[in-house]
Amino acid sequence: MARLLGPTDIRLLAERLGVTPSKRWGQNFVVDAGTVRRVVRIAGVGPGDHVLEVGPGLGSLTLALLEAGAAVTAVEIDRALARALPDTVADRAPGDVDRLVVITGDALVVGPADLAAAPNSLVANLPYNVSVPVILHALEAFPSVRRALVMVQLEVADRIVAPPGSRTYGIPSAKVAWYASARRAGDVGRSAFWPVPRVDSALVLLERRDVPSATVARAEVFRVIDAAFAQRRKGLRGALAELAGGASVAEEALRSIGLDPLTRGETLGILEFVRLTEALSSFPGPSSSGTVEP
Repeated sequence: MARLLGPTDIRLLAERLGVTPSKRWGQNFVVDAGTVRRVVRIAGVGPGDHVLEVGPGLGSLTLALLEAGAAVTAVEIDRALARALPDTVADRAPGDVDRLVVITGDALVVGPADLAAAPNSLVANLPYNVSVPVILHALEAFPSVRRALVMVQLEVADRIVAPPGSRTYGIPSAKVAWYASARRAGDVGRSAFWPVPRVDSALVLLERRDVPSATVARAEVFRVIDAAFAQRRKGLRGALAELAGGASVAEEALRSIGLDPLTRGETLGILEFVRLTEALSSFPGPSSSGTVEP
């Protein structure tokens, strides 16, 4: 078994590397071996899996993933941490180092061409400030990813898994639903991290499903979602007026699919957003230019 990193190991390693957790990159390193093993267990990772890990940091979760028998491609934006990770694995899990590939770069721009093989899983302790964009990019860029388990801020987790009509349902909920089903898979206490964050964290399990059948591009649907929630208190007639080319056009599109013009975006599921986008695209106006790529 790998020698996983504990609180003292993390601090000594950071000191040796001259690393101070960066607020800019939202770095909070996991220091609890039980937590990373629980993450790997819930993710269902095992031999033969190829895991994409975003923000491996000092390697706590990386070691647990390798211990489970998976191949890991770790994407790390911090150059010092990226350089150090292979050495940490070689020291604490020498038999697993050949299953690790480290990419130094921004997870928001990494694509399939940057990886030697297609990953089937995403497992990551995500920086709080970019967690939703990273999740959406990974699901779009890597269709081979069938399952994802991410550790995110508790508030963000609630937004991702929220159903239509709930208080926390919004843009993250609707956009993630395009790609996957989402559910809470457990909580993570603040003491599992160094430095200790001011907020609690949670695990979110995402399972890929077929994207909705649509005659419009995903990007167009996402534009409608953005507009629908930009003025959350407004009915969709008003919220979509600019996008549709006028409130009357928005109202006509809404009525054409059986929706009251005063319906709010927070009540619509992803399939209804698709139907609404298709309806809007049938009217001349800004939303029907046809120039938006998927």
